[in-house]
Amino acid sequence: MTTVYLIPAILQDEGFDAIPPYIRDAIKICQVFFVENERTTRRYFKQLWKEMIIDDYEWVNMTESVIAADTFRKKIKEGKNIGIVSEAGCPGVADPGQALVAIAQEMNVTVKPLVGPSSILLALMASGMNGQQFKFCGYLPIDNLLRIKAIKELEAESARKNCTQIFIETPYRNNQLADAIIKNCNPSTKLCIAVDLTGKNEWIKTQLISDWEKKKPDIHKRPAIFLLHAK
Repeated sequence: MTTVYLIPAILQDEGFDAIPPYIRDAIKICQVFFVENERTTRRYFKQLWKEMIIDDYEWVNMTESVIAADTFRKKIKEGKNIGIVSEAGCPGVADPGQALVAIAQEMNVTVKPLVGPSSILLALMASGMNGQQFKFCGYLPIDNLLRIKAIKELEAESARKNCTQIFIETPYRNNQLADAIIKNCNPSTKLCIAVDLTGKNEWIKTQLISDWEKKKPDIHKRPAIFLLHAK
């Protein structure tokens, strides 16, 4: 009977310490992998398990949503054990794997989430912000005016609900987002920036906006996650 394994991936090339040993056992059990990027997943698996014969397994690109969904249903009916693998972090969390997990639940298939690094949770844990009530907002708008409007709305909601707002950006636009937050939020609002999580250059810093104004971060092209908490 099919089991769907949600297999976490590394956040950084040197972040293998964040991957528990039992992940390799789950990989061995699967016959089919639904992945965001086959090339990087193959390389990741070979680093975890050097003896793995890649061509012994089936590979499906889960970003091709219609094809992936049909193939996923077919493999479940065939009784295959399936692995779902994100490009980074945990499948189903800010990730297209969620759609396949929903299908597995509809088909009454066992879904087994496996422990691994989540940038959202790691950043929240280290931020010192409210971990009882928080919201992941994904990407903010690219357009500058819409972005400023979104930042102000998130700040107002944070103050109103006492919640932590969590969001991300494409790495090459990190500095622009940080600058927009610092320029448009209240001086007493807290901003946490977490960079290169699980990597050798990881740093996580929470400060008031007034403190960030004194020295703006340079995080261009570095994987980062932003957290905001207002009072």
